[in-house]
Amino acid sequence: MKIRDSRTDTLKPTLDGLYQNFNQADSATDPIQIVRRFTASDDQEIVAFIAAGLAFGRVSSVMHSVERVVAVMGGSPAQFVRDFSPSRDREPFREFVHRWIRGTDIVALLWLMHQILASHGSLEGFFVEGDPGGDDVRDALDSFSQRAMALDLRTAYGRVPARPLVSYFFPRASAGSACKRLNLFMRWMVRQDALDLGVWTRVSPARLIVPLDTHIIRVGRCLQLTKYTSPGWPMALDITRALRELDPADPVKYDFSVCHLGMMNACGFETPRGDSQCPLKGVCRPKPRRKSG
Repeated sequence: MKIRDSRTDTLKPTLDGLYQNFNQADSATDPIQIVRRFTASDDQEIVAFIAAGLAFGRVSSVMHSVERVVAVMGGSPAQFVRDFSPSRDREPFREFVHRWIRGTDIVALLWLMHQILASHGSLEGFFVEGDPGGDDVRDALDSFSQRAMALDLRTAYGRVPARPLVSYFFPRASAGSACKRLNLFMRWMVRQDALDLGVWTRVSPARLIVPLDTHIIRVGRCLQLTKYTSPGWPMALDITRALRELDPADPVKYDFSVCHLGMMNACGFETPRGDSQCPLKGVCRPKPRRKSG
């Protein structure tokens, strides 16, 4: 969506200032803080995929669930995955529950990552093998998920369900998904600043797509970054295209700050107070909440 030229000069410095305010490792509670405890890039990659994959629900619940998995994996998560055996190593995950994800789904995820590391050495290697290039990562994400779900699951599940829930970690834009958690993982891996890790070197930040969640939708609509009203890949792409006008080389750098602005309830979108307390006051267009009756 094309941002009106009259607003661009004001919106960019405002969002850049918001980005700088949040560009600190401890600026807000976030699962990436667990990932950053690890210093080896292969450990960061593994923990990041698990943390991003479980990033749905309340932040406190997400943090707790990621901590539970990481505690089992010990000090070298990548080596744990390389050595992982579903029959031998499933017991510590038996009581795991995160919303609808159960311990057996985590076992399946670890087993899929085990196979990927065995064949490609890293998740990045597996990703780039199926990356056809292009302006964004849509087709590469589709290939990544499709090829991952084609790997052996029987060893993890025994009798594989008709729709194994490990597939939740591998969504596809071609099926209509916004791929929020995969795009979050990509942001952590590809970008590099005080928050994002820059572990991957073979994908350009310019191709990333914003991880679409409730807060990005609220603030994105408030800033008139999208014409869409329903969440999905078209909305994620639309918001990213608008942000790319502000920073063509790194459009997704605004994600963390905009998301946490919404999480802090600083944005007054569709509330009676409007933008009176919002750091984006003057560039947003909040609408009043509809009155009943």
